[in-house]
Amino acid sequence: MFDFDNTPDRKNTFAFKWERYKGKDIIPAWVADTEFSCAPAITSALIERTQHGIFGYTHPNEYSPATDAIVRWCQKQYSWDIQPDWIVWTPGVVPAFNMAINAYTHPGDAVIVQTPNYPPLLAAPLINNRKRYFVNTVRNENKWSINFDELEAMAAKKESKLFILCNPMNPNGGVLDSEALARVVQICDKHNVIVCSDEIHCDLILDGMQHTPISKVHDKTVTLMAASKTFNVAGLGTSFAIVPDEKMRSKLAKAGAGITPWVNIMGLIATEVAFTECDDWHQAELAYLRKNRDFLVDSVNSIPGLSCSSPQATYLLWVDATDLNVEDTQDWAERRGVGPSPGRDFGSPNCFRLNYGCSFEMLNRIANRLDV
Repeated sequence: MFDFDNTPDRKNTFAFKWERYKGKDIIPAWVADTEFSCAPAITSALIERTQHGIFGYTHPNEYSPATDAIVRWCQKQYSWDIQPDWIVWTPGVVPAFNMAINAYTHPGDAVIVQTPNYPPLLAAPLINNRKRYFVNTVRNENKWSINFDELEAMAAKKESKLFILCNPMNPNGGVLDSEALARVVQICDKHNVIVCSDEIHCDLILDGMQHTPISKVHDKTVTLMAASKTFNVAGLGTSFAIVPDEKMRSKLAKAGAGITPWVNIMGLIATEVAFTECDDWHQAELAYLRKNRDFLVDSVNSIPGLSCSSPQATYLLWVDATDLNVEDTQDWAERRGVGPSPGRDFGSPNCFRLNYGCSFEMLNRIANRLDV
């Protein structure tokens, strides 16, 4: 019904992912967007709105169809009943967690982050003149988790005021279950550390478990979500925070006042349609990604010097290239005609991240080039 094999050519669209290797025989497998066309229902809705011809101001809080869609999606996907006024619209998850830093901390305070982690999250504390404390992710019983002893130690420091959690994890694709999240909340609550959770990949869980939003576990937290990664509409610059506590919600909104723009009408429409009319497309995408993931995991683990574990979520594979014994793992991949995300940008120079959100034909070419 939905065709994920035939993906549009992006070479002349100034796509960020493709511009880096323009004119080179290197397949881009780095930026976290997919090569898939978004769901037909989204495209149709955007075309219809375009044909109206007027693109004036729309206040997101007044566009109730998108708010109602989020409420529906949270109940359907996470068995979570939220109130419409818990939603704070933001022009992307990255702006949102930078807003959170300014809302809940002051210059000189410390922000805790996981490592490895994707570059904008690692950078956020420092660009806001905050200290940055690291907590390692660890592999336990064949799944990724957080080093809770390290979290306890970092949260206990007097400067620590905020923990920006990433769940599902980027880059390793791990998913924290409700028990692990309860432990995160217990540790942070004990030390008066607020938890802000980036959950942008939460609708890309591939192994059947239900995602648990952090604010379902504890209401004095911030949950960041978007339709962008799942439905490939990231360029429309629309995301949202769900903040049950009124005072925390007010602080977050004020942190972006006069700086962050209103999310735009196209992003609002895409969010509305994604969360109300695209359930079948979403399930078909997950099935396609599972096959891609399993193929790539098997392929990578068959290449001498490379190893990986199967991610529970996302369309991103975290590859350990330590055993290659090379000085530059990024150069190793690029010389073979593949452009992954450099592990050094995530805090792990011996690794790299591959995006398998593409056609199987493109993925097969990636695997074949690496296996040289």
